[in-house]
Amino acid sequence: MEDRARWIRDIISAEIIQRKEEGYDPSGLERDCDRVRDSGRLEDLELLWRRFESLGPLPAFCYREPSTLDEIRAASRGEIGEPQIDGNLDDRMLGAWLGRCAGCLLGKPVEGWGKERIEEYLRSEDAYPLDDYLPGPGGGNGPGPIGIRGSIDCMPRDDDTDYTILGLHVLENHGKGANSEVIASEFLRRLPYYSVYTAERIAYMNLVNMVPVPKTATYLNPYREWIGAQIRADPWGYAYPGNPAMAAEMAFRDARISHVKNGIYGSMMVAAMVSRAFSTDDVESIIDAGLSVIPGESRLHVAVTSLRGWVSERESWLDCWEKVRVGYGDYSPVHTINNALIVVLALLYGKGDYSRSICLAVMGGWDTDCNGATVGSILGAMGGAVSIPSRWARPLNDTVKSDVLGYRVSRISELAARMAKVAAD
Repeated sequence: MEDRARWIRDIISAEIIQRKEEGYDPSGLERDCDRVRDSGRLEDLELLWRRFESLGPLPAFCYREPSTLDEIRAASRGEIGEPQIDGNLDDRMLGAWLGRCAGCLLGKPVEGWGKERIEEYLRSEDAYPLDDYLPGPGGGNGPGPIGIRGSIDCMPRDDDTDYTILGLHVLENHGKGANSEVIASEFLRRLPYYSVYTAERIAYMNLVNMVPVPKTATYLNPYREWIGAQIRADPWGYAYPGNPAMAAEMAFRDARISHVKNGIYGSMMVAAMVSRAFSTDDVESIIDAGLSVIPGESRLHVAVTSLRGWVSERESWLDCWEKVRVGYGDYSPVHTINNALIVVLALLYGKGDYSRSICLAVMGGWDTDCNGATVGSILGAMGGAVSIPSRWARPLNDTVKSDVLGYRVSRISELAARMAKVAAD
């Protein structure tokens, strides 16, 4: 009973923040919020939620942020074209998988840390700026114990790679025509409840309780613009190499199960960037592809466009990061928008170099394993496995562990080969 009351209090607090970020004014519900917090009753929360849902955005809110595919397409400039792949698809696909795993593992020990704390730790270990896996003993006041240099023998289980593997499973068993309901059914069948978090856990609960998609993304779900859908995006980009618009459509089908608005856009943008990375080594072109599939008047599009302007005016990534902190640091450390900016910052200042790019993604802080994974995936697809230095790939021993049913231990190279076959079909 006490756990449920605490959960209800957390949901209300997070929803108030979420409503404000979406341009609503929930202050008129303060008394009801306080009453429901005190009662700890699910029935009261459900009634309060209906009142939240009746709110409208304030006139001063200047963004246009739809959550249906037709409206998103109408508000963006993406075009569906013939796929274009530059170079060896098999090598690029292996690079994407290896790059994602290594980037994720690099950020895993300091997940949730801020930039300043990461820098302080690295300097204490004479390892700043970062150029290899995290040094030193894990645990205590230091970084987490998993992913420490010298102790790595595989890519350990992580939700960032679970979702990539689950995407492969969906594509192999249901094809590229898989819709949201099919993806959601595999979500339930293949992943344990406690292996998913925030928006995904709420959506999981809603699915079990027969709430239909896309209401699963909004009912009692205050995390619907957090990073979860963005970290699920990569397999859709792998499935449509060189075709960002179709990759984004698949990402939409997945994202709408648990997210809305910028939560969806982050997934679509990353899927499009991953897809474009198979056909170019031009980082600016990759970012252009990501922006082309999301609404131009969304907070995410405006933020990324602003970031590109800041980068063009500043030589130092630290100066640009400070602008990101000032403008977007009030978002949750696991929100889509601020973490997407770290991804784009790392791509721009990394200038196509795999090692520098993933290290910048992690040194930027916030959701470090997610950002390292996304940047690593894009750079791996761009340069192929041959572009990933052995210090990142060799410790993985071509092995990834997972909580996805049927994929407890897999060869990274085998997963990549299977995904390349999906892409080629």
